[in-house]
Amino acid sequence: MTRKTIENTEALNSYIAKKQEIDAMLARLQALSADHFNTDPDQIHWGHVGDLEHHASLLKRITDSAFCEGEHAE
Repeated sequence: MTRKTIENTEALNSYIAKKQEIDAMLARLQALSADHFNTDPDQIHWGHVGDLEHHASLLKRITDSAFCEGEHAE
């Protein structure tokens, strides 16, 4: 194997591992969302809204980057 082939294989393996890490985080977030972020819907208050606004702003930064939107628009 050439050095370039080895480097490409290592890069691919790292890429796949990182993708699996992201997929696991997304699955956890989806499950948490389905459970109302561990909050009883009858007990929701403005603090919960603030928490979700914070989470949403962080996710928006990710989606803006991934989809070249917002400040990442071309």
